[in-house]
Amino acid sequence: MAQKPSKKGFKVIAFYTAKNDQAHISYVHEANQWLPKAAKKYHFSYDSTANWNNMNPEFLAKYQVVIFLDTRPETPAQRLAFENYMKHGGSWIGFHFSAFALANSSYPDNWDWYHNDFLASGAYGSNTWRPTSAILKVENDKHPVTFQLPKIFKSSPNEWYRWQNDLRKNPDIDILLAIDSSSFPLGTGPKSHEIWHNGYYPVVWSNKKYKMVYVNMGHNDIDYDHKTNKDLSQTFENEIQNKMIINALLWLGERR
Repeated sequence: MAQKPSKKGFKVIAFYTAKNDQAHISYVHEANQWLPKAAKKYHFSYDSTANWNNMNPEFLAKYQVVIFLDTRPETPAQRLAFENYMKHGGSWIGFHFSAFALANSSYPDNWDWYHNDFLASGAYGSNTWRPTSAILKVENDKHPVTFQLPKIFKSSPNEWYRWQNDLRKNPDIDILLAIDSSSFPLGTGPKSHEIWHNGYYPVVWSNKKYKMVYVNMGHNDIDYDHKTNKDLSQTFENEIQNKMIINALLWLGERR
């Protein structure tokens, strides 16, 4: 289904909703400013849409890389179109909330292929709070996504997710970045369960059965305390993290 990149470069389409949580909305707006500049610099094209009905075979066939900036397809037709796109050679990168699924929420755990096969993470488990930077470690320095990254680096502030499934037990999953133990305690609370003191937490991974990358980053820090909703951090202000994202896009677009 997915076309091969032309000599002018590959084509990227980003889907987003930007309606839930000011921190996610802030990130989507930031991404839609940063990614077109990256596209110009690295010679690919970038389009974005908030119309999830564009998740259909005819529309997807125009693009080599699909991005989910915040949410996921919800209708059966949209989900089938995306699954077929990925099973027939399409590429995908998803950020942060795009992997979220929780029973009895607005984004229920009701898409088995996506959450348990494709992402393999299962449902959302918990998160840190407030959004804080973490020290990340490269788990696979042979992968194109981690090309020329330092072994350990500091991320932009983020709300970090824990998942239902242990990705280390899945032979199809290639964990690329994880939280380094030097990050602990991670989070500031105020609730005790929002502060992590130990454990293993993958934050970037790929599924060997598909051309895909999931990136847990995508939640800016926001001034909720004073009710100003002012941005307190930017995801794309981190050069090392940006290099990882560019590496991922160029790999997914099959640029060598």
